Amino acid sequence: MIVMKFGGTSVEDAAAMANVCGIVKSRIKRQPVVVLSAASGVTNALIRCAELAAEGKRIEAEAVLREKIIDRHYRMIAELIRGLSEQDQLIRQFKIFDEELRSLLYGISITGDLSPRVLDFVMSYGERMLTVILTEALREHKLRAELMDSRKCIVTGSAFGKAEPIFPATQEACEAQLRPRLDKGIVPVMQGFIGANEQGVTTTLGRGGSDYSAAIIGTVMNAEDIEIWTDVDGMLTADPNIVPTALRIREMSFREASELAFFGAKVLHPSTVLPAIEKDIPVHILNSRRPQISGTLIKAQIAQAAIAVKSISYKRGISILNISSTRMLGSYGFMKKIFDIFNEHQTAVDLVTTSEVSISLSIEHSPDLDRLVGKLREYGEITVQRNKAIICIVGERLRAERGIAARVFSRLRDVPVDMISHGASEINLTFVIDEDRVPEAVLELHDEFFSNISEPGVFE
Repeated sequence: MIVMKFGGTSVEDAAAMANVCGIVKSRIKRQPVVVLSAASGVTNALIRCAELAAEGKRIEAEAVLREKIIDRHYRMIAELIRGLSEQDQLIRQFKIFDEELRSLLYGISITGDLSPRVLDFVMSYGERMLTVILTEALREHKLRAELMDSRKCIVTGSAFGKAEPIFPATQEACEAQLRPRLDKGIVPVMQGFIGANEQGVTTTLGRGGSDYSAAIIGTVMNAEDIEIWTDVDGMLTADPNIVPTALRIREMSFREASELAFFGAKVLHPSTVLPAIEKDIPVHILNSRRPQISGTLIKAQIAQAAIAVKSISYKRGISILNISSTRMLGSYGFMKKIFDIFNEHQTAVDLVTTSEVSISLSIEHSPDLDRLVGKLREYGEITVQRNKAIICIVGERLRAERGIAARVFSRLRDVPVDMISHGASEINLTFVIDEDRVPEAVLELHDEFFSNISEPGVFE
């Protein structure tokens, strides 16, 4: 069996969903499990509805619900589903969705309660609504599709907003729910992004979690392949919005893909590859708008390429915290105290550099930054540099290739560099620059490493 996950832009309207039906039909012999994101923009619209309701603006929230969510799905039904009785049935179901969401918004507006638990339940409607429509569309394409509830398959902890799967319970649930249907030739249609804790309360896996859902299902079901269908041809050598001539990478290792995903590559969610690594399940990144393109294959072991650099990624919205304290000199336990503060404020650190009496750390922008800085001041002087960006150069052979750093910083000699990390991972070279210099830096580096590529087996 295989897992086929379709992202928001792949299911954004009736035409896109009809295309998805054709792609699924082409894979029917491989026993697909279909996992869907919400249609592009719907999750954001649901969050906006909830926020407006929490502010006491229920009328405005209901207007957004009608215009951006319910009416949009009604149009999909009218344009995609041909059978009149099937249309009527779907419309009746959507009236129920509409009533449920209005009741939720009313409750939020009365109580002002928009806890992570409540927000998870509101956000779950995006995927739940879309899977209802696609299941019927697949049936009209002569496929035996059945709507499944991911909350009965993916069992998670109770960290609402960013829940983690409980794998033994998830495996037991998926085997019970999915295996009998696959054995009968049925195509299960599941919601990405959502699950439920052991008490049955709806949870979400965090933004971008539909990719994670696909990997979780693929892992516990021992899938042959996990396909991530999006709106680009695969993993590229750089962001095509900055480098229009960016090349498609045919194959990448799990390690390369993980580094790129963590440091800003938007094609893949950073957590996606983690479960797949454990089972050595290949992950394909494919373009639903151009399904004939072979995309990018991500697997544990790949053929060694002669070229050292595979891709250049970046992450904006970075702040650098510089902590100076003579108490660091010759002491032990200082670093633990510093990182305990980051743990207390649930703030992840990207890069770290140290000297005898100072430490510099890069973090993504956090609404809790001022409180974090206030706590850190107990341990020394601190300065904050905002509006920074991380540039990450990735390749399995990066450490083995001599002169990479010289080529990078020679090419960027006019771009000020704040931090450099080369050693924590043997497959990346990472540094921090001003955010507004990102396009210049990425263009320069792409020209340096990819202007004379002669490896057709690696890039296309």
